[in-house]
Amino acid sequence: MWELKKICYLMFQINTKYDIIIMYIYIWRVKKTEKNIKINNIEHIAALFGNYDENIHILEKHYNVLITAHSDYIKIFGDDNAVDLVSEVIDVLSSLVNKGEIITKQNIEYIMNLADDGNITAANQLKNMQCIAVTTRGKPVKPKTIGQQKYVQAIKNNTITIGIGPAGTGKTYLAVAMAVAAFRSKQINRIILTRPAVEAGESLGFLPGDLQQKVDPYLRPLYDALYEMMGADMFLRCQERGDIEVAPLAYMRGRTLDDSFIILDEAQNTTCEQMKMFLTRLGNGSKIVVTGDITQIDLPSGKKSGLKEAVSVLKNIEDIAIIKLSGRDVVRHKLVQAIINAYEKREERGNKNV
Repeated sequence: MWELKKICYLMFQINTKYDIIIMYIYIWRVKKTEKNIKINNIEHIAALFGNYDENIHILEKHYNVLITAHSDYIKIFGDDNAVDLVSEVIDVLSSLVNKGEIITKQNIEYIMNLADDGNITAANQLKNMQCIAVTTRGKPVKPKTIGQQKYVQAIKNNTITIGIGPAGTGKTYLAVAMAVAAFRSKQINRIILTRPAVEAGESLGFLPGDLQQKVDPYLRPLYDALYEMMGADMFLRCQERGDIEVAPLAYMRGRTLDDSFIILDEAQNTTCEQMKMFLTRLGNGSKIVVTGDITQIDLPSGKKSGLKEAVSVLKNIEDIAIIKLSGRDVVRHKLVQAIINAYEKREERGNKNV
């Protein structure tokens, strides 16, 4: 970065033609280049730069470039390759701004990672992310990563979709958004939520309260997403009418679920028998989404995860999609991604030592 600072210093010291010649010789020696990107709307430049230019500082630090704003264009100055990468990243970010997106640090870092991997073509897909639903606060719900986009497309195009990935990748949230969108457009008549109740190591029968009260603590993440999409009042009315149903996995046996959008959450904690039973509940006009994280299995020792077996058994069946999300698709706090990466590295080291 000291080279850029020196160039900036030289630019302000130019007094004679001799100074200009010295300046260009120095730029040529360090192999720097500059590129202008046309921006038609000055408000878009402000949105791109962020508060106190925080967005641009991320790009400058990562690529060791200098970025300045002018009345209707952005100037990038630095190494040839870095300038090209930054211009591609800014092009994608600019398209997101044009669509009304708010640029976050997470957006920038995700697109930079794609650009660094030579995947800027994939990053361009972010420009075309479609809104799935709108929350009660008016916030559009849409995929934020390429992996999430594949997941959403799989749900649209297949009867059964199995989404596997670490915490924070939006598996459950996007599935609920797709369910609410299908319900609102009358593609289905019911939303059914289920989840294996094994985390506390207790049988449902020994927990206090009626069936609903026994199950509620286990379904809280699904409730939270539904409240956000529908509002508490609408959710409760739909639940009273039976349009939204919350049922423990054990109570699904013997049923045939027609015209329903069924979500099985935390599926890594199903047994093989439970998974088979659940998948065979599928009725006409229904969709099933199964979500889980195979790195967080809470089953008793010696019990095989039904999710793991399902991925192996069902991988080549038509109309069943298996989507694997990664740490790159984490859309929670940045630390969540760092934690997941740290655990993955430790697991890799452990496997090598075996």
